[in-house]
Amino acid sequence: MSDSSLKHILGEDLKRYGINTKPSFARKLKLLLFNSAPGVKFSIVFRSCQYYRGKNKVLFYFFFLYLRRIKYKYGFDISYRTNIGKGLYIGHFGGVVIHGDSIIGEYCNISQGITIGVLNRGKNKGIPKIGNSVFIGPNAVIVGGITIEDDVLIGANSLVNFNVKANAVVAPQPSQIISYNGSKDYV
Repeated sequence: MSDSSLKHILGEDLKRYGINTKPSFARKLKLLLFNSAPGVKFSIVFRSCQYYRGKNKVLFYFFFLYLRRIKYKYGFDISYRTNIGKGLYIGHFGGVVIHGDSIIGEYCNISQGITIGVLNRGKNKGIPKIGNSVFIGPNAVIVGGITIEDDVLIGANSLVNFNVKANAVVAPQPSQIISYNGSKDYV
């Protein structure tokens, strides 16, 4: 990744948050210190960590340690190894878990409480590949060696362990009453 591609990718990430200026060093520092959106801070540190990984050990470790701090502070368990395309948008903080070998396309929205993970056995053993312009709703779980194509909407509380074609909308089963035993012995 070159310096110009870092600026381009980070610029596309920041546009998703309504920040339309070029990400200079001073601008990035100002955003890290004064912007309250966790997704903005995460994008700056995540992209910088990836950029300096093979270029500058000192800066890499600085951003790596800063990334660890942000991960714990905001509840983003996303490795710097994760391949995420430009235009990443993380709407809210908390409970975001993404496997380090996952591949996520460009201009994807990630909501709170989601898991993108590995499946260790079965016919869909492996890690997901997610296409471009995918919206992943709150508390969705995507597991296995599956492919989610472009322009897919994954609804809240969905479990996706199967391939999803382009332009699909995935929704969970509707809620239903399974008994009338109430909350006795739970409360």
